[in-house]
Amino acid sequence: MKLRNHLTISALLLIALTAATGCKHKKPVPPPPPATAPAVKPPAPTADLSVTPTVVTAGDQVQLTWRTTNATSVTIDGIGDVPTAGVKTVTPTESTTYHMTATGEGGTAEASARVTVNAPPAVQAPAAQMSEEDLFKANVHDIFFDYDKYDVRDDAKSILAQDASFLVAHPDIKFVIGGYCDERGSNEYNMVLGQNRAQSAKTALIAAGVAADRIRVISYGKEKPFCTESTEQCWQLNRRDGFAMDK
Repeated sequence: MKLRNHLTISALLLIALTAATGCKHKKPVPPPPPATAPAVKPPAPTADLSVTPTVVTAGDQVQLTWRTTNATSVTIDGIGDVPTAGVKTVTPTESTTYHMTATGEGGTAEASARVTVNAPPAVQAPAAQMSEEDLFKANVHDIFFDYDKYDVRDDAKSILAQDASFLVAHPDIKFVIGGYCDERGSNEYNMVLGQNRAQSAKTALIAAGVAADRIRVISYGKEKPFCTESTEQCWQLNRRDGFAMDK
């Protein structure tokens, strides 16, 4: 009997020990580290540049106005480093395209603005001492076009208005509008482009009151360049409509 009680007590102790061992808490597994957020790309800069007025006479001043966002440095060709926004008065001596570059952590942005500088009015001798052709040359001025375009720019519209005023006042003068292009592109393409440029000026002059039968148009394409250097400034001079009396 004593042996049986002894076995029972041992069994109970073994059960209790097993239960105690089984009830131990397992060590918790740590959660995975949070995912690393992707790097945020800095915003790209923006740039805006304007010039007022866009057409002046040599010696007149113009006002450059610019503003940028997300830029750390800003430069304007011919002026140098400038603040990220501002206004500056300049006196251009010739037709100029101002080019601005804004740089920031997110990249680079560019903007341009052009001012056309006309020669000061010529001191005209009395009409009796000037030939009709001299009067024509003194009062009818060429216009210029953007690359690969034949629509009349805003600055050219004011020039054509002055041309039309003289031509309406001299109804006996017949004249030729020649369309010119820069050296880029094929001969065939530039002949068509030059024709379209000359036709655009003719349409504007007719709308201003000049009789259509006084106007003849011709395209010279890129065959008669005014300037022969392969630079943007030179190309701009070659993208034009030239006016001459029709003899």
